[in-house]
Amino acid sequence: MALIDIKLPKSIARALNLPVSSPRRQQLKVLRKMLRKACFTEFGQKYKFDEILLSRHPEKMFQQEVPTYDYSKIYKEWWYKTLEGKPDVCWPGIIKLFALSSGTSESASKYIPITKDLIRSNNITSIRYLLTLATYTNVPRASVSKGWLLLGGSTQLQKSATYFAGDISGIQAKNIPFWFQGLYKPGKKIAREKDWAKKLEEIVEKAPTWDIAFLVGVPAWVQLCMEKIIERYNLKNIHEVWPNLAFYVHGGVAMEPYKRGFKKLLGKPITYIETYLASEGFLAYQNRQDAKGLKLAINNNIFFEFVPFDDENFDNEGNMVANPNALMIHEVEEGKDYAILISTNAGTWRYLIGDTVRFVDIDKSEIIITGRTKHFLSLVGEHLSVDNINKAIELVSEELNISIPEFTVAGVPYGSFFAHQWYIATDDKINSEDLKIRIDNKLKELNDDYEVERKHALKEVFVDVLSEQTFMNFMKAKGKVGGQHKFPRVLKGNMLEDWQKFLKGVAVK
Repeated sequence: MALIDIKLPKSIARALNLPVSSPRRQQLKVLRKMLRKACFTEFGQKYKFDEILLSRHPEKMFQQEVPTYDYSKIYKEWWYKTLEGKPDVCWPGIIKLFALSSGTSESASKYIPITKDLIRSNNITSIRYLLTLATYTNVPRASVSKGWLLLGGSTQLQKSATYFAGDISGIQAKNIPFWFQGLYKPGKKIAREKDWAKKLEEIVEKAPTWDIAFLVGVPAWVQLCMEKIIERYNLKNIHEVWPNLAFYVHGGVAMEPYKRGFKKLLGKPITYIETYLASEGFLAYQNRQDAKGLKLAINNNIFFEFVPFDDENFDNEGNMVANPNALMIHEVEEGKDYAILISTNAGTWRYLIGDTVRFVDIDKSEIIITGRTKHFLSLVGEHLSVDNINKAIELVSEELNISIPEFTVAGVPYGSFFAHQWYIATDDKINSEDLKIRIDNKLKELNDDYEVERKHALKEVFVDVLSEQTFMNFMKAKGKVGGQHKFPRVLKGNMLEDWQKFLKGVAVK
């Protein structure tokens, strides 16, 4: 296979061939390595990294000495110093790159530190998952060495006095390894473009000159790109212009709701590969065909802890308690939901990333992403997760043979009680009352707490059917346009208020 024959730098080749040991031992090795590297930083000195390294059980002492952090806490106490250009705060040296991230609900941008060490680790994890493609049997091998179209943020980063900032997708694209640059599209010039609409038009213009085998990006924007190419060149499907298209690499949102829409644009089946690349690091990837979940990158500079996502560790708003019960990878159980804490080689220590996961195969360290700590509905104890929401929509769309590419739900007052308000995007003809009943019934089947509360305080369910364009127009109005931005599956707080204003025709920022 052409991809496997690529001559990798020796340092990366060595990193790819780490000896295999138990997940616990791999994680302890990662933790010790990072503690040694950060021992003489401000953070390392305050929290006794030198003493932790000398202890018999460094992981236990690490958990005892180092507090847990969310973004607000670690920024106020530590990361603000790195933005000012101060060296050796949480990681050795000066931090010159920051990923701008607002998640899917926050309005203010978060500045996530990015180091050369982290970029290198992300690249190594990328190579590992690329090498797993050799095991995929249902695609032509020739496709693997064709072009990769990455629909991400601009590589032209914002410049400040002491740092540069931008989307993590743009930062990674700007730091693509030299040996991969021949396969990378849309190329440096187009990748620099900040105007998403203009970038899309330039991609459409160049599309017939490329031989694309891989598409990479958020489903909604990749689908829009394919639609524009098909419309521009009057094609029946995208394979008429890219006959070798065989893979779609996605992450961040559940793919199932989009597959029906994708199928209409394809001339033949493609292989879907899921990855888990967050602003804070490349956490996991699908490493074999038909895998049940994503394999955690447990031996590449990310130390994982898992906090049971329950009432003992989180309040009703999804805020983590001060001293949660944090487990290592060998202490988790299959079938339970956990919030992830990560420590990385970018000075991210015991950091609540905001996602919830469930282990589907402990022996293989495989997880599925089930939602966000704050993206769930529990107005009256219904404990409705994003996983429940995605599954219900998937089942209903299959029953009705319709495409529902975007959807969201909010909790709203209803008299003295409460209701769920759904907003569903579909361009297919559908009876909203029938849709409401089906969604409600599926959720009752999927979630016992929901079924109970529908008989008590959760008195009603409402469904508004909208066009997909309405959802995209809202994202544009919020300035969340492009390959990294996703529409939240649960609306709360300011985002819900802005959405309600937008639907009434009121301008939002």
